[in-house]
Amino acid sequence: MRAILQRVTHGKVTVENEVTGEIGNGFVVLLGVGANDSAAEVELLASKIANLRVFADGEGKFNLSALDVKAEMLVVSQFTLFADCRKGRRPSFTDAARPELAVPLYELFVERLRAMGFIVATGVFQADMLVEIHNSGPVTIWLDTDELTKR
Repeated sequence: MRAILQRVTHGKVTVENEVTGEIGNGFVVLLGVGANDSAAEVELLASKIANLRVFADGEGKFNLSALDVKAEMLVVSQFTLFADCRKGRRPSFTDAARPELAVPLYELFVERLRAMGFIVATGVFQADMLVEIHNSGPVTIWLDTDELTKR
């Protein structure tokens, strides 16, 4: 499972001129589900995002987590995080999960964040979305569960 995590002051998703999700201060999470992912990756990634200390304390240092600041989350499905661009000019997406696997894991990820107490907005799976991101900092972090489990 892969995520691009962006700390934001505002995030919004629009599908066919209708806002489907909108947040204030928090994270926009662009989430890619891999073909070999399971609920274990959901748990690992959700916990990492919730506890990652990238919000400023009173001294301006990254000492506070999303849990500490009661961050809001906007989760947007993004299979293109699994693009393989090693050959040719057209990316291959064979490492991305098929919708039959990706949708339930995406929904589980959203529910896991909600269970931690976060307000979570979403895009629409497989829709052509316009994503508005007001990146704060800017702070942008790449997370990959395969990398998180390496020793």
